[in-house]
Amino acid sequence: MTQLRADARRNRERILAAAEAVFAERGASASTEEVAARAGVAIGTVFRHFPTKNDLLGAIVKALLHRLTEEAARQAGAGAPETALFSFFTHVVEEAAARRTVAALLSGGGVDVRVDKPLTQLEEPVGTLLRRAQEAGAVRADVRPDEVMALLAAASQAALLGGWTPDLRDRTLRIVFEGLGARG
Repeated sequence: MTQLRADARRNRERILAAAEAVFAERGASASTEEVAARAGVAIGTVFRHFPTKNDLLGAIVKALLHRLTEEAARQAGAGAPETALFSFFTHVVEEAAARRTVAALLSGGGVDVRVDKPLTQLEEPVGTLLRRAQEAGAVRADVRPDEVMALLAAASQAALLGGWTPDLRDRTLRIVFEGLGARG
């Protein structure tokens, strides 16, 4: 019985990894058959874990949010207060660029994944990063968490645009970070 559960868990992880890659490459219109083929499992195995495509997309979003929340907590606990917010912000935008479909889903891109307000899960850890940056004097005292979340969502959405290059990302983030920066 334990072996069956371990196999099912491994299959689920393979399916999620394959789905994330397939949807990043082909968009939300990619088929579950493509996901099954990439994961090396039968289509029935995909449907056993994820009865609908929206269930699969929702699981991808939840897994990404879990990783982002863990990264924010890691940055808040171990990152330098004056740079942790900026490092996390950059990480989220890079994830958005690398996973265009997932970023569109996080921003409410028209696919019903039944994840209630996904970005709200990041509000608390981002608020902690902001507070620490403000206490360290790296971010203006008048910047509010909801403003950082709006900038984060906007920059992530911008990563979905064609022509979003590393140079454009770096220039854009520099402008955002200079705007957030404490003025001496």
